[in-house]
Amino acid sequence: MPTITLNDERQTFPDPITVADLLARLGKDARKLAVEVNRAVVPRTEHAARRLSDGDAVEIVTLVGGGSGPPADAPLKVGPFTFRSRLFTGTGKYASYDLMSQCMAASGCEVTTVAVRRERLIDKDGRSILDFLDLKTLTILPNTAGCFSAEDAVRHARLARELLTNLENPGAGWVKLECLADKRTLLPDPIDTLKATEQLVKDGFTVLVYTSDDPVLAKRLKEAGAASVMPAGSPIGSGQGILNPNNIRICLEYLKENDPDYPVIVDAGVGTASDVSAAMELGCDGVLLNTAIASARDPLRMAWAMRYATDAGRLAHLAGRIPKRLYANASSPTEGLIATSGVK
Repeated sequence: MPTITLNDERQTFPDPITVADLLARLGKDARKLAVEVNRAVVPRTEHAARRLSDGDAVEIVTLVGGGSGPPADAPLKVGPFTFRSRLFTGTGKYASYDLMSQCMAASGCEVTTVAVRRERLIDKDGRSILDFLDLKTLTILPNTAGCFSAEDAVRHARLARELLTNLENPGAGWVKLECLADKRTLLPDPIDTLKATEQLVKDGFTVLVYTSDDPVLAKRLKEAGAASVMPAGSPIGSGQGILNPNNIRICLEYLKENDPDYPVIVDAGVGTASDVSAAMELGCDGVLLNTAIASARDPLRMAWAMRYATDAGRLAHLAGRIPKRLYANASSPTEGLIATSGVK
C-alpha cells in the first residue's frame, strides 16, 4: 500500500491507485482541479493512466475566494508536550505491525500508547514493535496496562522511562497510568490509582491518569498533580460509547474551573466515529482509543473516520450548538406569507 504526501500530509492508499482513483476516493471533480505529481503537472486526460507510487508528492489545487478554512485552533498541551492532533491511539490488537503502522498514519495521531510487557515488545517473528513506530513523528506514551496495584503501576512506569530514555524519545518523561480493580470489568481501582498518581508525580513523571467518570475522583487526581485526567466513556474495549455524558460534563466543569486549558481526554469505550465526535462536542480536549480501530472490519478506513470525527467534534464544540427546543422554530421568515388560511 503506497504512502504518498498529499498536500503536505502523509497518507496511505490501496495499491494500485491512479490520479483518477485518488480524486474519486476524495470525492473531487477533476474538472475543477489541477493535479501535480512530484512537481510535474498531470493533465486531466492522463489522470486515469498516471499511477501513483510509494513516496510520490501530490498537490491538488483549486480556485478559492478570499479567506481560508476554519479559524486556527490552539494546540493541545499536556504538561510540557504540545500536539496538533487531538486523537491518541493505541498499538494493541492489530492483525500485524504493518497494519498498525498504516492505521497510525491514516489517523494523523502524534501520540500512541505502548504497554510495558515482555510479550508485547517482541512478536513471534522476533520483530520489535518499536521497529514499526516512526519515532521521528510519534511520541510514545508508555501505558501501565494490566497493572492491578499502585506498586506494579509505578514499577512499570519506571521501566518505561528507562527504555524510552535509551531511545531518546520525548515520551520518556510521561506515562499513561492504569491501575485496574479486576480483570472482568477493567475498571480503575480508585484508591490505588490515586496512590500511584501521587507517587509518580513525586518521581517527576507527567501523569495522564485513566479513571472512571466520577467527578469527585477526577478532581482529587488533578489535585494530586495529574497533568491530564482521562475519564472512561465506557468500559475498556466495550465499544459502548459515552454512556454517561452528564458525568463527563461535570468532570469537565470540576477540572476546568479556574483552569480552562486543563486537558481532559476521554479514554476507553468508544466504538465508532460518532462516539468520538460526541466526546469532543462535550468539550473534551482529546480522545484515546485502540480497539475501535484495530478491531474494526476495515481498520484503515476506521482510522480515517476517527481522524475526521475528532476534527468535526472539536469544530462543533468551538462553534457552539444551537439550544435544543421542544417545538419548531422556523428558519424562513413568517412575514409576507401569500396565504395563511388554515394556520393554527
